[in-house]
Amino acid sequence: MARAISSRLPLTGSSGGNSIGGTGFATIVRADRGTCFGLGPGALGGALSPTFDMGAHYNPAMNSQTDLVSLPETTNHSQFVEWLRSVAPYIHAFRNKTFVVAFGGELVKEGGLNALVQDLALLHAMGMQIVLVHGSRPQVEEQLQLHRVVSEFALGMRITDLRALEAAKEAAGEVRLDIEAAISQGLPNTPMAHARISIISGNFVTARPVGILEGVDFQHTGVVRKIDADSLRQSLSSRKMVLLSPLGFSPTGEAFNLSMEDVASSVAIALRADKLIFLTEMPGIADEEGELRRELSLEEAQQIHETMLPESDEASYLKHAIRSCRGGVPRAHMVPYSLDGSVLLELFLHDGVGTMISYENLESLREASSDDVGGILQLIEPLEVDGTLVRRGRHQIERDIDHFSVIEHDGVLFGCAALYPYPQDRIGEMACLTVAPEAQGSGDGERLLKRIEQRARARGLTRIFVLTTRTEHWFLKRGFVKASVEDLPEDRRRFYNFQRRSLVLMKQL
Repeated sequence: MARAISSRLPLTGSSGGNSIGGTGFATIVRADRGTCFGLGPGALGGALSPTFDMGAHYNPAMNSQTDLVSLPETTNHSQFVEWLRSVAPYIHAFRNKTFVVAFGGELVKEGGLNALVQDLALLHAMGMQIVLVHGSRPQVEEQLQLHRVVSEFALGMRITDLRALEAAKEAAGEVRLDIEAAISQGLPNTPMAHARISIISGNFVTARPVGILEGVDFQHTGVVRKIDADSLRQSLSSRKMVLLSPLGFSPTGEAFNLSMEDVASSVAIALRADKLIFLTEMPGIADEEGELRRELSLEEAQQIHETMLPESDEASYLKHAIRSCRGGVPRAHMVPYSLDGSVLLELFLHDGVGTMISYENLESLREASSDDVGGILQLIEPLEVDGTLVRRGRHQIERDIDHFSVIEHDGVLFGCAALYPYPQDRIGEMACLTVAPEAQGSGDGERLLKRIEQRARARGLTRIFVLTTRTEHWFLKRGFVKASVEDLPEDRRRFYNFQRRSLVLMKQL
């Protein structure tokens, strides 16, 4: 199938052509009008594999930036150019989008800060607006241990007395300075060279005390009351990165110790951010069999959350991911910080590497519109370049757009098919059946076939046919039978290409 990569993109309304195609594929089908299934090494030239062994790359120590996930060396110039071009649609789609990226102090303590900052600097250079929210729990513990103070917890929250509050302030200052220093790097021959990122912090978070819960006085532990969204937007619009600590202030001048998750979800909701990304200790959310769930609807996430231990870190992350989605954030992600480049992989791979929670159904099978012309062209372009498909220009796709059905995932097209009816013969041609390799094996080719069959029946057609050279068995297994050129409607028979000698397969509806 023609290579197209569907990523975990922000909402972009209609797909608008946000489909990625590459060239140089080993195609397994050829068709006169476009009934095709192509298979290739990938629009990224093999640089990013959509599947890999998570366990092989999961390294809690994270002592090296090169012993986790790394891209293979580019074997030739064309491969590099192909990969670079394939990234362009992501850059366009993400430009000016707002991402809230949150991580605990564990990431800093375990040496993952520099790699994360390099990845965030790359996103910033692409035009994305980044808000960083850091935690500082292990650093607070260190401060308390220095003063021989025992931490107190209740209901999954720290009880913050005056000594703990001072420790929280010192820890937040320590982590914030480490982050600012990392972002200020600019050594030659490093990803931070020429970055020159300005970062701003401030009193953007107004807080209130948690109070007394179940008889426990949490003292200086607080929750977010309000976010100064206007000031945050002003900072982001001036190309500054915003850094927030887990501290908030009341109108009376009191300081409160907050949870990183509360600050992050509150900021994401207030800004109507496009994504909230939690970098977590765990790979993501697993099902009952222990398998990682790549995507969860809001309802599924809520059901899983109800089965978790309320005081666990996993439950806290998921709780605030759910909260953000209910508050208007389209996507919330949980990705492992121990996986080098996990933020980039989560954004630019179709299946990501963690768990994504989405307010709505990410995938839709629908009829195409004029906004999809660019996406369809990019999806089928590789097969036109290598001769699998007859070339069709933008004008032809625009003219025939009403014949097409498309599968869209997270704002990106990764499948299409067309029905050309011959009503006088009560027959129709299914053409240009194309599915991205990222979606192969999930039944999307059959879904498109069924949609074309439904459209054909709705028009009163009794048969459909395809012209193909290599996917005979795929269609035969789905009810098609061999036919001859003479069985084609006369209007189609006149344009049959006898040099290509495509097989004619028909199916009774």
